[in-house]
This record gives sequence, structure tokens and C-alpha cells, in this order.
Amino acid sequence: MAAAGAHRPGPLKQQNKAHKGGKHSGSSQRRAGGEAGRAPRGFPAAPGPPARSLPPRPAGRVPVKAQPRRRLRDLNRVDRRHQALQLRRQRKEAVLAEKRSLGSRDGPPHLVVVVQLHSRAAAQDTLRLLQSQDSGIVRADEGRAGGFALLCPRLKQRWRFVTAQAGNLHAVLDLAKVADSLLFLLDPVDGWDSAGEHCLSCLFAQGLPSYALAVPGGTDLPPKKRIDARKKLSKSIEKRFPEAKLFPVNTEQECSLLLRHLSSQKQRHLAFRDRRAHLLARAAEFVPSQDSDLVGTLKVSGFVRGQTLSVNSLVHIVGHGDFQLSQVDAPLDPLSLNPRVVKGQTRSQDMEVQDDSAIGAEEMEEDVKVLMKADPSKQESLQSEVVPDPMEGEQTWPTEEELQEAEDSLKANRRVVKVPKGTSKYQAAWIVDDGEEGSEKDDDDEEDDDMDDDLMEEAVSQEGESSEEEAGEEESETMTVSECLRDDQYDEKMEEDEQMLERYKQERMDEMFPDEVDTPRDVPARVRFQKYRGLKSFRTSPWDPKENLPRDYARIFQFQDFSRTRKNLFRQIEKEETEGASVGWYVTLHVCNVPVSVMESFKEGKPLVLFSLLPHEQKMSVLNFLVRRHPGNSEPVRAKEELIFHCGFRRFRASPLFSQHTSADKHKLERFLRPDAALVVTVYAPITFPPASVLLFKQRSNGMHDLIATGSLLSVDPDRIVIKRLVLSGHPFKIFTKTAVVRYMFFNREDVMWFKPVELRTKWGRRGHIKEPLGTHGHMKCHFDGQLKSQDTVLLNLYKRVFPKWTYDPHVPEPVPWVRSESALPEQEVEME
Repeated sequence: MAAAGAHRPGPLKQQNKAHKGGKHSGSSQRRAGGEAGRAPRGFPAAPGPPARSLPPRPAGRVPVKAQPRRRLRDLNRVDRRHQALQLRRQRKEAVLAEKRSLGSRDGPPHLVVVVQLHSRAAAQDTLRLLQSQDSGIVRADEGRAGGFALLCPRLKQRWRFVTAQAGNLHAVLDLAKVADSLLFLLDPVDGWDSAGEHCLSCLFAQGLPSYALAVPGGTDLPPKKRIDARKKLSKSIEKRFPEAKLFPVNTEQECSLLLRHLSSQKQRHLAFRDRRAHLLARAAEFVPSQDSDLVGTLKVSGFVRGQTLSVNSLVHIVGHGDFQLSQVDAPLDPLSLNPRVVKGQTRSQDMEVQDDSAIGAEEMEEDVKVLMKADPSKQESLQSEVVPDPMEGEQTWPTEEELQEAEDSLKANRRVVKVPKGTSKYQAAWIVDDGEEGSEKDDDDEEDDDMDDDLMEEAVSQEGESSEEEAGEEESETMTVSECLRDDQYDEKMEEDEQMLERYKQERMDEMFPDEVDTPRDVPARVRFQKYRGLKSFRTSPWDPKENLPRDYARIFQFQDFSRTRKNLFRQIEKEETEGASVGWYVTLHVCNVPVSVMESFKEGKPLVLFSLLPHEQKMSVLNFLVRRHPGNSEPVRAKEELIFHCGFRRFRASPLFSQHTSADKHKLERFLRPDAALVVTVYAPITFPPASVLLFKQRSNGMHDLIATGSLLSVDPDRIVIKRLVLSGHPFKIFTKTAVVRYMFFNREDVMWFKPVELRTKWGRRGHIKEPLGTHGHMKCHFDGQLKSQDTVLLNLYKRVFPKWTYDPHVPEPVPWVRSESALPEQEVEME
């Protein structure tokens, strides 16, 4: 018997789970389970039907499933260390091989683009010092393309220096797309000015290759002030270039140190150019076609970079469009480290390289070898759009009975209209009665104008004023106004200010009252908003992405799985070898059907940059970019406003849509580009495989381009649903416990009955629905989940899917050079403080 004071477990005692034998039972348990239904030895079996035999259970441990290959390759600690050491050594050797190949005999010359960031930076003096190196470096003139080349057979290195035109933004960005290194020239006192700040913002957003900072000049300052200015400049550039080193370039020795730094520094990669072959033209020749002098074959010579160039692939000339290649030639390398020795040269002339102009045309023709010609069966097509068939999906030709029924219906619908004398039947058919005029509405006007529904009444008033002006034109008389009474230029500025003020007001109203519009009183709401629908939940309610697509969707291409196509294409580029011109070869490309404007642009000194296109990159689709507002621009930017896009290697104009960036299947339209959030920009544009950077510019009235947003390519997806929301607002007139009488949302009884199924909500979080209309002036009784406050507002949400406009234009005008101010560094110091 237990003691009286023994401990008894309470209700909080831990209860452990009982052991389950299950499928992991041992052999003894299996035998016990199998013999449970058997009679003991020596006793007869029980009468009745025989027991149902159970399936045999596995004995002992269950066999392990097939292990993946990764587990089969498990290594011990020593082997893992050895494998990591081998991988680290391979990566190091790959980096060293890349450094050695760049600028060597087998690789392309080290392309250095000189960018002047300040108007006082001595660019010409720096270039002159780079050319006046010791006798081991051979100089070669580049001719029309501008710049020069430095050849050093002793060091087995060759560089090519190209100077970007000061103030030409397109030239700087195009050269940065193909440059191996950028050489920034700074002012010894101010660093860079406002134009240099704008240029750096664009370069950082596009993708910055390897760079070096050079500071020419400053020798006229006293030694003490020179040291102070250098310290101040080093501190002020830390925001843009952390841990960057400044290289003074005032002597030949300092230039030699700069060249050594350029050749030995680690190369930074740009993803959009590493997977595509690209080329910077060193020479070009235009051969007009037989039919027209405006179009012909452009022969472009340069060094292949990035990837192997195939003659059957398409090429994109930056700023001009996509073209086909007819053939690829292999002329002599003009920047060879082992130049040919012409008979009659002396020993002192062996280190000099002949100028390109000295080589005759006949000799060049003899040295040119045809590498490959295009195969029409394998060549990529230039087709960028699908030609839609308007009769696709139509029925067969109507029968005689159907034609007779249609004719009878036309006779039944004939009307009598009073017309002036002499009016024909054709003219009378276009005359509209007064009753029909008010019921018709143009769908295109709705698409364009429902971005701002408040402007409808203003448009009506403007039409009335214009009609009054036209009626009074006969009574008006002309008079001469002297020039001293007006200033056209000043008036134009005032008009721009008025337009900008109106945009600021619209942006502020959209921020305070997002998506709210006033219900029109002259048009029934059920007619004005007939394309909109209500949703139970914006997040979970279904919306078919193939529903009511516009006609422009019949012209574009779509992938079944874009990410899988992109992955397979990139894997093919990395593993498979392509036949064509290898990296580092000096080739001449024969580009077909090129307009003569391309050659004229090259003669003006603008860079000519070519990129090879991946499969499908010439085809049109719907592109989505993820962008964020640039902090240096605060002007309101409205949706469907024409912007200039710099996407990877392409440049075009389009009118985009703005939408929220969420993980849902529906995305709400934004009427303005928000400064505090990342938005998705949707346009019709040629397919581009990400990653690719994107820059958004807005053109001013004076021709200058302002950087308004930067980001990257998100996806190529026509099925991305962009939903426009409209919010109709009403005010509680009488409030009861859970019901209220709401007015000013509608103005007739029929509209209340039409929108009765749509759920209501309030700004303070109440939800409800319309019970019944009251009277004939739009009052309605509504039921809510709680009592309303008198200062609350009742809202009704309507939704409609929107699509971008087809405004793609590959031709972008050259921007006006940026207006330079003295310095931009003091503003940076203020921001840093």
C-alpha cells in the first residue's frame, strides 16, 4: 500500500507519445504479427471461412530511396578543401587570362573612352601626353573615327583611345556600352560641373565599366594650395567613387602609371553586352544600291568583342535600327603588334606604323579575305510584327436567305429625315437626328480622356466658346498691333508655366484623392462607365488575361514560357560553339539596306556601334520595366506621356503605362510616376532578354533630355494585367444604426439600380452594399457593417483593364547639349552633411 503522503502526478504532467511500430518493425514483430491469426500448435483450427491473407510486410529496415547525385558525391573534409582550392584556382586563372587577352595580340585592343566631366578639364593636353610616350610605343592615326591608338610591341599591349564629344549624351552612352575602360577627366579644383553630374548619373544607371580618374592641370597653383585642393577633391568624390584613386597626368611618367593601371585593373562586366557580339566601327564605307542612292550596303570595319559574330544573325546599329548581314571579310589588322616592313624602309623606320591613308585601295583589295557569306536558309528574318488576318475566325459567305433577311431589316430601319434641297441619298444617310446625337459616344475618346474624367465639362464649355468665336468671326475686324505691345518669347514661357502648374495640381489631387472622379451629370453613369466592372476582391477575384484583347495584340509575339526560353538560350551561348568571327578578329561587315543617314552620322564624328541580336530580339512584344524615380527630377510625369527609353543597347520613344509592382496577378494603374515607390513601366517594344538596364528621359521644349527614372528590364509578358480603378464618392445624408442615406454618388434612379450589386466601402474602413434607391435624384439607402460617422465618405470602386498605346518609334532625336554650370561638388557636400 502506498504511503499517505506519496506524490501524485498533476494535470500538467508531460505525456510522451507512444512508440509506433509501423513499417519499421523488426523481424520478430513481423513474425508475431503474421502468426496472430494462426491456431496454436496441437489445437485444431477454428471453424468458419479461412482468414484473409495479409500482404507480406518488409522485414527489418526499409530500403532507402535512390539518393540524388549530389549526395552520392559527398566528400570528406580533405576532399572538400581540395575541391574548393581547385575552383578558386580556376577562377583566378580565368581572371588572369582575361587580363592578358585584353589588348594583346590575340585579343581586341584595350578600348579606352575619354570622358570630359568639366569644361575646364584639359582633355587635349592629356591626349597629347599619352601620344608623346617613349620610343617603345608606336602611334597610329585613327582618321575619320577620331582618337588614336597606342602600340607597344615590347610590352605586347595595344590601346585604343576614343574621345567622347563634350555635351553629347548619346555619344557618351553609346561609347560606354562597348568600352573596356572609361577615363574621366576632372578639374583639379571643382571636380565636375552640372553637365558632368548629369553624365555620371546616366552612366551609373546604364552600367559602369572599369574606370580611372585623371586630374590634368593644377601646376599653376602653389604647392600648398595644390595639396589642399587634392585633399578636398578626394573627399568630395567619395560619394560617387568610394576608394577611388586620383591620377595626375602632367608628365609622361604619370601617364605611364595611368596606362599601367588601366591594363592591370580588374574588368567590370556588363551583362547585356557579354552575351552578344558587339563592335565599334573604326572605318566605314557606303556603297549605294542600284535602285536608289538613299539606301545601300554599309561596310563597317572593327574588332569583334564579347561573343563570336555569326553572319546569319541580325545586327542592331545603335540609334538606327536592325539590319541583315550579307558577308563578313577579314582585312589586315591595322593595329597589329607585328607591322609589315615595306621595302625601302630604314632601320629607324621599323617601329613606325603606316597610316591607313597611305595604303592604296588596290593593295587593300588584295589583302581582303572573305570569311563567310550569309545562308538564306539559316539567316534570321527581319519580320518584327505579325501580319493579322482580319478574316481569321470569320464564318463562311452568307447564304441567300441571310442576305434577304439583312435587306429586309435595312428596309424596316429606314427613317425619314428633313434635308435641304439638292441633297443626295448618300449625304442624307450621314445626317444624324438630334435624339441620336446625344446617345453616341466615341470609344477612342473614352480611352484617351478617361484618365481625367473631370475634364469632360471643361471640354464641353470649350466647345461652346469655340462655336461662339466662330459665329463672331464675320463681325470681327483686323487691326495691326505694334511689336512693343507684346513679347512672344515671354508669352511662350508663361504658357509653359501655366501647363506645368496644371500638372502639379493634377498630381497633388491624385495624391490626396487617389483615383477619385466626379460622376458626370450630363451623361448617365451606366453609360459613361459601361466598360468598367466591380470586383469582390481586387486581390483574389479572377480576371481572364485573354479577355477583350485589343487589335494591337494580334501584331505581337508571345512566349509560352519566357524564363525557360531565356535559360535555354543562355545555356546554349555558354556551352555550344558558334561558327563565325571570333573575339579579337578585325573584320569588315557588309550590312544590307542601310540608309545613307547612318554614314552621314559617322562622318560627323558620332560613334557607330553594332550589336548582334539574339534569336527573337527583333520581334515586337510587351515589355515591362521596373524603374524608380531619379532624385534629381521632380516634375510630374503622367502616364501615356511620350518618353525616351535607353534599354540595354536599344534607344526608342514610346508612351508607357505605370502600374504598381506587386506579386499578385493584377496590378493597379498609376496615373503619375511616383517619387516614393518603384513602379512597373509597360510599353510595346522589341523583345530583349534580361538582364538589361533602362533609362527614361523626357524631352523638354528646348530639345534637352532630362533623366526622370532608372531601373532594369523586368519581363516580357503580354499577359500582365494592368487594371485601372475609378472611385465614385458619395456623402452620408442621414445616418442610422447600420444604415444610411447616401447622396451625390449618382443623380438618377436607374444608375443606382445598375450599380446595386457592387460592394461599397468607406474611407474609415466600413463595408456595405446598396439596398434600394430613394426618389428619382440618385439618393439611395445603404447598409453597412457598423454605424457611419458624419465626416466619413462612401466609395464605390470600378475596374477596367487598360493596354499601352502603340507609339513605338526607333528614331530618337539628338539631345541639345546640357547647360554647364561651374561646379556640382558643393551641392554634394551639402547633401552629405
